[in-house]
Amino acid sequence: MRLLAFESLLTPAEVALMFRVDPKTVTRWAKEGRLTSIRTPGGHRRYRKNEVRALLRGSAGSAT
Repeated sequence: MRLLAFESLLTPAEVALMFRVDPKTVTRWAKEGRLTSIRTPGGHRRYRKNEVRALLRGSAGSAT
């Protein structure tokens, strides 16, 4: 039996807090292709924690 490794996912609000922007800005970034979003079965967006951290380190505020 193979075990699956689960990624840490963040909500739009959690990502917004990290960048100090509105959650709608995070959604816009996903639509623009700056972040990859994953949809939950209920249709909510989630973001990969590793990708968000990399963007935060690499851009240091220039994502806006």
